[in-house]
Amino acid sequence: MAVHITYNSGVYEIKGLLSSENSIYLENHLNSLLSTSNGIVVSFEKVEAMDAYTTRNILAIYDKAQKDDKSFFIIGRKNKCISACFDALGSTDVLL
Repeated sequence: MAVHITYNSGVYEIKGLLSSENSIYLENHLNSLLSTSNGIVVSFEKVEAMDAYTTRNILAIYDKAQKDDKSFFIIGRKNKCISACFDALGSTDVLL
């Protein structure tokens, strides 16, 4: 399944399977959004699977946003797959 990004009421919703093969698309899209705004909210609630490579990329974007003094909120604590990925890297504190 391809990655789908939709915008709904101020939240970018990500749906699909996130892997090293397709995460560059997501990474480029999120970086582009952050470069033209003061911050974004991204929901991973509908993501079916995510690998460690993608999780690290999302955390790198989060860190860059923090350094650039921009808001980057990640919704995904209720998704067990997502919370497990962030927990494996010791970063569940970034999830809402």
